[in-house]
Parts: sequence; C-alpha cells; structure tokens
Amino acid sequence: MAMTDKVKDELSRFEVTKTCCRKAEVASLLRFAGGLHIVSRKIVVEAELDTAHAARRLRKDIAELYGYSSELMVLAAGGLRKGSRYVVTVGEHGPALARQTGLVDAEGRPVRGLPPRVVGGSVCDAESAWRGAFLAHGSLTEPGRSSSLEVTSPGPEVALALVGAARRLGVPAKAREVRGVDRVVIRDGEAIGAMLTHMGAEDARLVWEERRMRREVRATANRLANFDDANLRRSARAAVAAGSRVARAMEILGEDVPDHLRQAGELRIEHKEASLEELGALADPPMTKDAVAGRIRRLLAMADKRAADQGIPGTDANLTPDMLEDD
Repeated sequence: MAMTDKVKDELSRFEVTKTCCRKAEVASLLRFAGGLHIVSRKIVVEAELDTAHAARRLRKDIAELYGYSSELMVLAAGGLRKGSRYVVTVGEHGPALARQTGLVDAEGRPVRGLPPRVVGGSVCDAESAWRGAFLAHGSLTEPGRSSSLEVTSPGPEVALALVGAARRLGVPAKAREVRGVDRVVIRDGEAIGAMLTHMGAEDARLVWEERRMRREVRATANRLANFDDANLRRSARAAVAAGSRVARAMEILGEDVPDHLRQAGELRIEHKEASLEELGALADPPMTKDAVAGRIRRLLAMADKRAADQGIPGTDANLTPDMLEDD
C-alpha cells in the first residue's frame, strides 16, 4: 500500500473522543475537501473525498455532532480520475451546518481561512485540523531526498492557517504556490514523523521511518562504494602518470641513471598500475613502499634538474589530460 493510502486509512479509523476535536476535524475536512455552493439561493455544503472510510467518518460525525443527515454519491473512476471519489453533501441543513462549523461568519460570509475556533483552539484542535486537512487533500511520498508531506489548499489564507496550526505543534511547515496551486509542505524527515504522530497515524509513521532508515543505510553503502571506486581510479591514474614521468626521466638521463634509481624506475615502467607497496614486493631484494617512493622521487628530481639546465621539456612532457583528471 502506498504511504498516502496507508496514512489516510489509519486516520479514517483513528478514534477521537473529545467533541471539540471532532468538530475541528469536521470543519477542516469540509474546508479542504470542498466548500460551499449556492443552490436555489441556499448554501449547500459539499466535500469530495478519495476514500470510502473518510466519507463514512465525515457523515457519522456530521450526524452525531450536529444532528444533520447527508447524502453520499460515488463517482466511479474514469477519464482523469484514477480512483473512485466520494461526495458527501448536506443540502437542506447546509446553511445551519456552515454556521455551526464556522465556514461562514455571523454575517453569512464565507471564512477565507480556517474557522476562528480552530485557529485559536488548543493543541488537540491543531492536530484535528491537520488530520481533517490530510484526509481531504493530503499526500505523503516515500522517504528519500525529495520526500515530503503535503496538503493541497483551496487558497493562500487556508494554507497560512494550517502552517500556524503546525507551528502550535512545534512542526516546521511552509506554505507555497506550485503551478498556481497553494500547498502546505513539510520536508524534514523528523518533522514528517512528528506530524504523522500528531495526526494519529503512528503505525504509518513506524512504516515510514523503517523505509527511511533502510534507504539511508543503502545510500550510505552506495556512497562508500562510490568513494572506494573513485579512490581506486585515482590511485590507478596516479600510478600511470608516475610511470609516464619515470619513462621521460630515463630518456633525459640516459646512461647517467644510478643503478638503485634505475631499478625503481624500471619497476614503475613495467608495472604502471601497481601500487608502491606492490612494486616494493617485486624488487630484488624487496623494499618498503617508502623506499620505492623515495627513489622514484629522486629520479624525477634529477631528470627535471637536467632538463631545466638543458632547456628541454621535463618529466611532465609525456602526461596526457586523462592522467591529470580528478574525480
């Protein structure tokens, strides 16, 4: 099951006992999932949801908290709709429900943000507001570099109100407009986990955290493997470059190369991709890698000095751009 579906399924079954919290959830869900429509000069309250459980939960709360019946219409999947949609409508008692939930003010004008009692309510009201908003238009992506918990908002004022509710819970959230659509976004992994707990999706949080941990372990292993590969490539290129410089040094010095330096130089030329430690093991008698490095360094210094004295290219003359690349 996708993370969004898992969270919504758990939230739609989450039990809330306090009346104020249930009312805050209903108000938020109605604000984010639909809105108010004028039909025959009367206000009709409508909410469109993507899960049957959330629709049943909303109808149950409207009936128990406000005593109003509602209608349910199912829109089958088709066209641009990937899945079925569930539309909950309160027609006859729409004006009364809109007033009681705070969707309209005392003058009958629609509230642009969230109802005042939700905005200025307690911590549980803020949690319920987020639960309702997520059930209406929330999404949670899989853990990763671009993971996020998002809620699509019907307007900027509602988005800012939801950001304020998150702030009351100590969770950093941002309101932003993406392609003309207002969204509230939480990107930090710890903050996403905290919000899931606040909303009541603890089981989904455990699943999300486990997937996040597995992904981080894989990412760390991949980084280490890439680091090792890069080191090996760098070491091989450095060895080849050193072999090229040694070959040029032998050309410059000719017969004037001391025997002990010639031995180290010939080993470097014959085994261009070998490490210094491997070259030392091939020497007769064997040498330490520091001894091999020291002899090659003296050979190159001697050749570069002679080249400078004679005004000819030094040991770098044979190096190609490939040998100088750095990962």
